[in-house]
Amino acid sequence: MRMRSVRLAEPPGGAAPEIFAAGGGMAVVRRAVVIGNGCAGAESQCLGLLRALGLADRLTLYRAIRPTGGINKWLHFLPISFHKLVDQFLRRVFCDTRFATVGQVNKLPQYPVHSTGSFGLSSILEADAQKIVTMVHDTFEKEGPALVVACGRDTMPYASSIRCLAPDNVFVIQIQHPRFRLEMFDLVVTPRHDYYALTAKGQQEVPWLLRRWITPQEPPGPNVVVTAGALHQADSAALRFAAADWHAELAPLPKPLVVVNIGGPTRNCKYDVDLAKQLVNSLHNVLKTCGSVRISFSRRTPWQISDLILKEFSTHPKIYIWDGEDPNPHLGHLAWADAFIVTADSISMLSEACSTGKPVYVIGTEHCRWKFSDFHRRLHERRAARPFTGLEDMSDSWSYPPLNDAADVAARVREVLAERGWMLG
Repeated sequence: MRMRSVRLAEPPGGAAPEIFAAGGGMAVVRRAVVIGNGCAGAESQCLGLLRALGLADRLTLYRAIRPTGGINKWLHFLPISFHKLVDQFLRRVFCDTRFATVGQVNKLPQYPVHSTGSFGLSSILEADAQKIVTMVHDTFEKEGPALVVACGRDTMPYASSIRCLAPDNVFVIQIQHPRFRLEMFDLVVTPRHDYYALTAKGQQEVPWLLRRWITPQEPPGPNVVVTAGALHQADSAALRFAAADWHAELAPLPKPLVVVNIGGPTRNCKYDVDLAKQLVNSLHNVLKTCGSVRISFSRRTPWQISDLILKEFSTHPKIYIWDGEDPNPHLGHLAWADAFIVTADSISMLSEACSTGKPVYVIGTEHCRWKFSDFHRRLHERRAARPFTGLEDMSDSWSYPPLNDAADVAARVREVLAERGWMLG
């Protein structure tokens, strides 16, 4: 059912309603709703955009929650709404707690947001399009319109429903390409490599019958903003704070400080322990030109890879390996590193490193395919990244125009809001 937009009565004495205060007759957007999917990388993209828009401390985070337990791990290919219906049916039929849906209550445990500051997130709410629309509707006269930012496949039904139900009260941004029905969103933010499937080479890699479901069908339209990489929270302000926070620990280290970020194999970037052995050999070769080295693993790093790295370097006097227990030094590393070595699987880690303008070396690109290969090719063309061969002099300094995707997208958001008669406040 379509929700009617709110019509504000003329205020007594000609005074402007609160939503138009300081806006010169323009509605002021002072709040945001984030719809996440539980993936830290995806939710960080939403938060990174809101940082660039100045709304990072005025947001509410909702999460699209899939059922878990029992056979639910085999049902993630289903659309999330259908998955929930199947789960409910199975629980009724079998009366088995294995099929119980996680998150039937409204509040979820606090989510550990990896950021430089507090976003005021005391809890996370389960995504419910109707409840979000009702909240925006009931508070519209006082709070004004809301910016809705979502990222990930599971969030798309919620974001599109919210826009359908309250088109005059919200501005909906979907990060990552929905593949079809782009008109269901006010703005779509997607990386350039998502359009690899439209190239002659990309079309050779996907059977014609599958293209509709896994690739964009046409070039970017007027409501699409194309980025070089992934959005993230490591903007210049965040790095300034991190530089101060980590000064005592990182500033005294011998230069050049080389940071190694190790991810893990993915569907489009498959590798095994052999890549870790290659990294070990190459690091040994460049250590003589490094002042100090700091290594971090991601949550996706297989234990076989991390164990090999730890066995080889845990006692080396030049090398520190983050144990995953102490405070995460990631932002400090971005601020203080002189150069980066990053495994090819992580578009997020590479996007963050390439936003610094410092040398970035990539290992493992030969294991990547599909749009990951296109992403690496474009980084190379921008001269933002080079292959890590083990023959480098790590004291060499080179630069390039930093990736600045979040700021570029934020500028476009402001333009489109202004066309609607809204502004950020």
